[in-house]
Amino acid sequence: MVTELPLPANEVAVDLDDGGRWTSLFLGGREWLWAAPFSGSRTGRTSYVDVGGLDECFPTVRGVPDHGGLWNQPWGSLDEDEDWDVVQYGEAVLLRRFNGGETPAEITETGAIWADYRLVAPTGYRFTWTAHALLDCGVGTTLIAPAGTTCRLYPEAARWVQTPWPSTPWMEASWPSPAGIELETYGPTDGSAVGAVLVDLPTISVRDGDNELTFSLSCPGQPTSVAVWRNLGGFPERAPYRSLGVEPMLGRVFDLADAGPDDAATVPESGELTWRLVLSARRL
Repeated sequence: MVTELPLPANEVAVDLDDGGRWTSLFLGGREWLWAAPFSGSRTGRTSYVDVGGLDECFPTVRGVPDHGGLWNQPWGSLDEDEDWDVVQYGEAVLLRRFNGGETPAEITETGAIWADYRLVAPTGYRFTWTAHALLDCGVGTTLIAPAGTTCRLYPEAARWVQTPWPSTPWMEASWPSPAGIELETYGPTDGSAVGAVLVDLPTISVRDGDNELTFSLSCPGQPTSVAVWRNLGGFPERAPYRSLGVEPMLGRVFDLADAGPDDAATVPESGELTWRLVLSARRL
C-alpha cells in the first residue's frame, strides 16, 4: 500500500532588516528562490549587492537608484496592524501584507501565497515597481507567456541580435524569440546576459521539470508587465554566474527616467494605490 504524505506548508520568509527581502518561497513542495553566497547586511550600502531572493524594486528598477531605493532600507511593522510591513522612501510609504483579505481565485491544488500592497503618496506620483525574484531553476527551465507578446530588449542584448541597435533605450520585438534570442529558455551557459520587459503581461509561468510556478499581478488601471533577467554566465564581467530573474512589474520600462506617459504607474487622486501579487504552484 502506498501512503500519500501531505506536502509541506506553503511558506514565505522575509528579512525586514535587509530591505524587506523575501528570503524563501516554499510553494508546491519545493523552494523557488535562489540565494547567493553573500553574507552580511546591505543596510546603508550605496551600491546594489545581489544576494538572491526577492527584492522590492521601487521607484525604479534600473537607473538612479539602481534596483530602487528600498533594498538597503530596513522595514518595520505598522503600529496599528502588525500584519503590514512598512517602509518609507521620500514622500512615499509602501505597505505589504501576506495572505490577507479575500482568498484569490488563482489558487491551485497545491495552494498559493499572495502579497497585497498599498502605496500612499502624493497624487500623480509616478513610479515603476518589480518583485525582483531570482529563481533557483535548472537548465532547460522555460518561461511560458503568450506568443507575440511585445518584448522590449535592453542594450546588453545588442551583441546577440543580428539587426542594428536603435537609438531608443530598447529594441521592441516579439516573444518568445525576440530578435532571434530564444529568451523563453534558461539554457546552458553561453556567456550571455539579457534583460527584457514583456509589455502589458499580467501573468507568466515558470516550468522547471515537473514543477510550475505562476506569477499573477493585478492593479486595475495601471500598466502590468513582467521583467525578465536571463543570465547565462554573462554577468558580472569579473566573476560571472548564472541567474534567472522573473519580475512582475508595475510599468513598462526598467528605468523610470525613460518612461513615457503610459510607461509608469501613477498614484490616483485618492493618494493611495493598491495591487496584489499571487504566486501559485502545481506539479505537472
